[in-house]
Amino acid sequence: MAKGPDAFRTISEAADELGVPQHVLRFWETKFSFIRPMKRAGGRRFYRPQDISMLRGVKTLLHEDGYTIKGVQRLHKEQGLKRLLSAASGQGAPPLEPADHRPVLDLTSARLGAEDRERLVFALDDLQAAKRRLDALLKR
Repeated sequence: MAKGPDAFRTISEAADELGVPQHVLRFWETKFSFIRPMKRAGGRRFYRPQDISMLRGVKTLLHEDGYTIKGVQRLHKEQGLKRLLSAASGQGAPPLEPADHRPVLDLTSARLGAEDRERLVFALDDLQAAKRRLDALLKR
């Protein structure tokens, strides 16, 4: 029997609905003070529908719009929860300031020596191999 749209969700249900692992939701609770699910005895979390919408906004900003954690924190501080909820509904993110939106590794303007570039390529290869291993484990 499926839950109604207004029903509270456990952390596993919330994680499934958002498409993120449970530990990510727990991590976001430590980074974003506005994420506060209800907790029952024993620390079991229950997410209200508005919590799910807020989490969906955080996920959109972080995973799709390229915000950093600090960028989302600042966006919340400056524009409030309404901005996060609008991101969840697909209304697009506001323009980013340079500190909020940096590529993880941008070599287009970097002047690297051959040795540095080679070390970065090896590091990238290692990371991609680790990601493939993790993806294979998650498919099980």
